Parts: sequence; structure tokens; C-alpha cells
Amino acid sequence: MARYKRKSTVNAAELLSMRSRGIKDAGSLYRHSFKVFRALVLQVMEDNCLNSSFCLYKALQTYSFPPRCCTDRIKLIKKENRSFVKVWSKTSKSPVMYENGKIYFDNYQNCYSCVHAVPQILYKMPKRSTQEKIEDALLCESPLEQTLPTSSDHNPSLLVLTANNWLLRLSAETGKELQSVYLSPNYKFKYLGWDSSQEIFYVKSVQNKETPLSRQAGVTHSAFMYLGIFRVFPLQIVGILEINKKGFGSGITDVLMHHGVLAVSHSNKKVKMYSIEHIVQRYLTEELTLGKQSSLLGGKKVGEFPCGIPVNIQVTDSIPVLFEVTSNNGVQVGGNPWHYIYSPAIKQQRETHHICSLKDSTLATNGIQNLNCYSLESDVIFFHPTNSSSVVHIGPTIINFLKIVGEVDSPLPSKIVKDFSLTTSRKPSSRVTVTSSGRTVKKRFQQLDDDPSQENFRILEFEDELDLLAVVVTNGEGDEGRSHIQLHDNLTGQFHRKIDLVECWDETYPHQMFFDRDTIIHIEQRNTNFCCHVYKLKTTRK
Repeated sequence: MARYKRKSTVNAAELLSMRSRGIKDAGSLYRHSFKVFRALVLQVMEDNCLNSSFCLYKALQTYSFPPRCCTDRIKLIKKENRSFVKVWSKTSKSPVMYENGKIYFDNYQNCYSCVHAVPQILYKMPKRSTQEKIEDALLCESPLEQTLPTSSDHNPSLLVLTANNWLLRLSAETGKELQSVYLSPNYKFKYLGWDSSQEIFYVKSVQNKETPLSRQAGVTHSAFMYLGIFRVFPLQIVGILEINKKGFGSGITDVLMHHGVLAVSHSNKKVKMYSIEHIVQRYLTEELTLGKQSSLLGGKKVGEFPCGIPVNIQVTDSIPVLFEVTSNNGVQVGGNPWHYIYSPAIKQQRETHHICSLKDSTLATNGIQNLNCYSLESDVIFFHPTNSSSVVHIGPTIINFLKIVGEVDSPLPSKIVKDFSLTTSRKPSSRVTVTSSGRTVKKRFQQLDDDPSQENFRILEFEDELDLLAVVVTNGEGDEGRSHIQLHDNLTGQFHRKIDLVECWDETYPHQMFFDRDTIIHIEQRNTNFCCHVYKLKTTRK
């Protein structure tokens, strides 16, 4: 006789333990939860949709609901109507930011939480002076697998950079200051960015440009910019790197860090990439610790006012270049296997995008992509943020999802094949019109692809947890611009549902859209003001 197997509920701690030991389906609770949520967002629980009903039934069983209870719950869900409803709006005179369920107003001083049915104020910081104005910010989520020095390190925090060169770590829940670091009295830092998300970030100074007066006096500046490199959790300084002509050449226009690579752009359209690890190992003069004394500061403490952090990474000679390309508008690196995308600086090819192998710079088969757009705004191409083997190419009337087909060690070039496309519906337009007097007039100009009187793609957003694409489409009907959001499957492009936006869409001003599970955030600029609109998934009985 087979041994009786008792059905029991497995708690979260047991699931994590099982997953760490490689036991099959240990993470199914989390995955099935999002299958249920995806079905609710898309409202696909119709009587003829057997697959969705089956998925929901299996998901409910994961929570150890008895079969009869699962069936009753599915019948109840089928009687419900779910739609996105506008629940909140707020206007601000300064730019509005959104990240991870939080909306920031007044230069991050006021924070609203979107967890509730209607956004609620989370905290309000005291008004800051012009010298203390927040220039930039990054949201940090603490790692679960590490034991950190203080309990506050385990909570989400907001890293902010102020106008007077202070780097502050604030509580993301209360706005309370947890840690402060003074950067420098000599260099003006203004920008924050991630090198490796939630691991290493950098602060970037403004460009040190020569003035006509200093040029006349014969005073030249070797340093173009300064980068401060930090680790998070806990907050630690790696060093301050000087970007100078000796190591990186002349004509520098911008510098970025990403995944351990330093990308330096030049005025001659060249982009050169260097290894940050190599630079630190070779040119680091002294290891620094925040709050500890440094010989570079004459025994003063690092990160404290008024000395700040000294320059301890100074390049004194030419550095080996990892990768170099001449591009009209920068270069992107990504994909699996590794590829890069660039637009040649040659005049005849500036509107094209070339996809090449990073290993040997070989152009992929069908690697030249061109939408032939006749529009005011250029098309956009980038590597898919949630699918490592895909490339997304966006135009005003079409969005192509391309797939990189190739093997890492294969001698053959990889291929770029079209996976699927999204297109707008266009109204036929005649180039010949007849006036009231009966005269025939022929238009001499071709209609733009992004003509506001036609349907156009405006914004593409990815909801990776629900595997959905959210596309903003303006339809150009009537005097006031109307818009809606289309939800598509992330893997196949299948259309699922349409969500109308209540507010008018003025394409002459910038817009942002965020799709976060059951919440849609639309941030728009109106003249000198900024407005934030929040939509929530609401349920009503049929």
C-alpha cells in the first residue's frame, strides 16, 4: 500500500529553503501569484477561455485551497469587471519623478506612496535652501543575502546629491537622514548613475571647460571631469577618478560608467571603452575609508567637511582601449551573445542602425536596420531590457521586435530575424483635394509618418513581472489629442486590452508613462507646470 501523503501548506521560509537546495517548483507560489494577477489585469477570465481558467485553478491550488473552493472563486471572478480608473492627479512647478511605487515632488522633498487605492503622502521633508537643493537621486533596495553593519542598512534608502556637494542617504520610507558624505570643495558634482544596479554607483562632476579668458591667459586644464565611484550596502568609497587628457585624449564630450566599463565620447564621434577594474588596480594611489584619516588630506578624515574626498585615482599615461567605434549617436552594448548597436557617422548611413558582434565587430546578417521614417522625430533602437536575445526598434507607426540568432563560439556571423511587429492603424489620406469652387489641388508635400492627425506610437513600457508590453498610442481624433494604452504579450506581441487615458495628450510637450502591476502613472508637462495622473485597477460586479 502506498504511503499516505498529507497535503500541507508550505510557508515562505520553507519555500526559500527548498529553492536554495534546488528542489523543483520551490518558487511556484510567487510565479503562480503573478499568473493570477496577470489574468486579473487582462480580464481574460471569460467562459470560453479555458486556458486562463485552468491557470487560475492551478494557482489557487498552490495556496492549498480545496478544489470546490477554487471552482467557486473562479465563478466569482468571472462575474467581476476590472478596468483602470483615474483616481488621482497632482500638479507641480518642478519635475515629478516616479520609481518603485513612489512619486516624488518638489525635488524629492515630498513623497507619495502608490500602494493604496489612492496615493497617500509618505513623508514631507523641510524646505531646503538653494544651496541644499537636490540635484539628482537614486533609489536603493538592500540585498537579502547579506548581513549589514546597521539595521537601517536593510531598509530601502534614497541616495541624493545636493547642490553644495553633499551625498546623503535618506530613508525611503520616512525621508530621515541616515548618512552624509561631503564630496569636495573643489569640484562641482551634479549627476548620479548606476554602474552595476544596486551594487556600484558613481557621482559625476560638471565639465571643466576652458573659458575664453583663461585661454587668452594661456591657462590650460588637463582634467575634463571627475568621477566618484562608490559601493552601496554599506556605503563605501572606491575612489575619485580624474578624467584627463593624458589618459583619455583630447576632445572629450561626455563620460559614462556601465557594468565595469568606462565609456568616453569624443567630439570626433569616437566612443572609446576602458576597464574600470584595470584603471583602479593600476592608478589607485591610496585606499580610502569614509570617516578614516587619509594622508592625501594631511591626516583629515575622508568624506567630512571641509576637505571631502581626495582624488586617489589619477591616470598618468595612455590606457589600453577595450573597444572603439565611430558612431553618430553613441553606442549600446548588450544581447546574448554580446553585440553592439551604432549609427555610422557617414552622412548616407546616419539614419541606419548597425548591429555587430562585440567579439570581432562582424556585422550580423540582416544587421543593418532602417525603418525609413519620414518624421520629425528619429526612430529609436535598443536592446530589450527583459529579454537578452532581443532588440526593439521603435518608429512612429511600427515597432519591430528583433531576435539575435547565434552561438557564442560559432565562426558564423549571427543573424537578426524579425520576431513580431506592432503597427498602428492609419487612415487613408489623399494627396488630391477639391475646393468648394471645384478646383483640384494636389499636395506637394508628403504626409509625415508622425502626423498628429493619425495614430502614432509615443511610449513603450515593459512590465517584466507580468510579461506585458504597454504602448501609448495617440489617435489624433478631434481638436484635442486623445490617447490610449495597449497591452500586449511580451513574448508574442498578442494584443490583450485597451485602456483609455482621460486627460488630453499634447505631443508638443514631453510625457512619461509607467506601468507597475495594478498602477499606471502618466507624467506630463504643461507649459511650465508638471502634472501627474494615477490610474488604478478597479473591480466591479457585472
